[in-house]
Amino acid sequence: MPRRFALALALPLLAAWLPAAAQLPEPVAAALRTTTIPEDALSVLVLRGDRTVLSHLADRPLQPASTMKLVTTLIGLERLGPVFRGRTELRTDGEQRGDVLQGDLYLRGGADMDLSTDTLTTMLRSLRNQGIRTIAGRLVVDRQLFNPARGDLGQPPFDEYPDAYYNVIPDALLVNKNMVQLDMRTTDGSGRVKVRMQPELAGVKAASDMKLVDADCARWEDGWKTPEAIPQADGGIQLTLHGTFPKRCAAAYAVNVLDRQEYVDRLLRLTWKQLGGRIAGATVEAVTPPTTRLLAEHVSRTLPELVRDTNKPSDNALARTIFLSLGALEPDPLLGSRPQAGSAETTFSRADAAIRGWMRGHGIDDTGLVLENGSGLSRTERISPVQMAGVLQAGLRSNWSPEFLASMPIVAVDGTMRRRLHDSPAAGRARMKTGTLNNVVALAGYVPDAQGRQCVLVAMVNSNLAGNGRGRAVLDALVDWVARLDETGTAGGAAPVPMPAPAPTPTPTPTPQQ
Repeated sequence: MPRRFALALALPLLAAWLPAAAQLPEPVAAALRTTTIPEDALSVLVLRGDRTVLSHLADRPLQPASTMKLVTTLIGLERLGPVFRGRTELRTDGEQRGDVLQGDLYLRGGADMDLSTDTLTTMLRSLRNQGIRTIAGRLVVDRQLFNPARGDLGQPPFDEYPDAYYNVIPDALLVNKNMVQLDMRTTDGSGRVKVRMQPELAGVKAASDMKLVDADCARWEDGWKTPEAIPQADGGIQLTLHGTFPKRCAAAYAVNVLDRQEYVDRLLRLTWKQLGGRIAGATVEAVTPPTTRLLAEHVSRTLPELVRDTNKPSDNALARTIFLSLGALEPDPLLGSRPQAGSAETTFSRADAAIRGWMRGHGIDDTGLVLENGSGLSRTERISPVQMAGVLQAGLRSNWSPEFLASMPIVAVDGTMRRRLHDSPAAGRARMKTGTLNNVVALAGYVPDAQGRQCVLVAMVNSNLAGNGRGRAVLDALVDWVARLDETGTAGGAAPVPMPAPAPTPTPTPTPQQ
């Protein structure tokens, strides 16, 4: 029987014969006692091949935090394929007469996760190289690939840091992830904060009313407050920084505070002007007609490269874009990506159906699974260790297993695991995706045991006591225990229980979900 079908038959039975709870290994139990986290806040499943090594409340759907990215990225590779690329196009419905384009210029978004100032400049330079100087019509921004096109509108902030990168809600035409890079300095003795911003945007100026204080430069974010984008009477926008800033210091920080339609419009118009061009018409949002012709394009890197940049640093915007792409795009080896026919159905519902269909096709029961955005930056997403382990087992058998495994942080080496478990035999060998929210700490991935046999490990702590290193100490003890397992199921020479770090002094510094 082919392994794929054997797996499909076996997985539905997995939850049935798993014990509801099992005695936890002593290093893990000791870490729970030390951290005062109750045992029932922890769910664990460890598999070695087809054998269950450890199961503790493993069939409970819990908040997975960023470990949910493993579901999104593996199914993205499986459904979209390794040659999938996002695409951005400049198109027109007009004729060129001399150096004038007699018609509208359409900027059509296609989930291009590498769209930046540089790539947009290159596309516009191509127009200049074709002899175009003046756009007689409008600039039409088309981000209609996703439905709704502006998923960011009307959404309440996830936390108190709406300007932070990890909170960016993607769309099909996201330039520079909608971020503005700020350079802040008080080193010239002027008694005020000097601010410069990148990229330059037509009519947008950065200013500061931050109060200078005597403070450690390394703790400049203690006085940070969310900036404001304030419309001006002349049609411009003033990006105003608030709060406090240390004297004689310099810092750089990126913020997401400008409306993305304003961002794209002002970036493109300024760039086109710098290239010697002019756009006569207004800027609007609309769908690109099928009768338009292509003027210039940019395609992103291939999906395996983007999956690596998603999982290693735990990038929410990339994960959410891959998730939405599952509901809006299909692979095309020649064109990179191709929008499917539009419908009233939301992109989320299509992505949700694609993930559930894949799971069921691999024998994974999706009962209790809750999806919101595919990144884990959510208080509603739920998945059980049994379900996550099924995804990870399918990942080992996938045609794209090398690409999937290469995307995961290597314990004690890189990504969000680079500072953990340096003294464990898991260091340099295990590949684990982290997950962290205020009340969630999770790990999911692959840990070779003492004989080098690959183990699938999924563990989640959902508890208000999970923060300040406590939940991480419990899960690190579990990973270390699995890495020391011999063929009898005994862990030799288990490391001491890692102690959680003392609770730090609270600061308003945004902490990206990992």
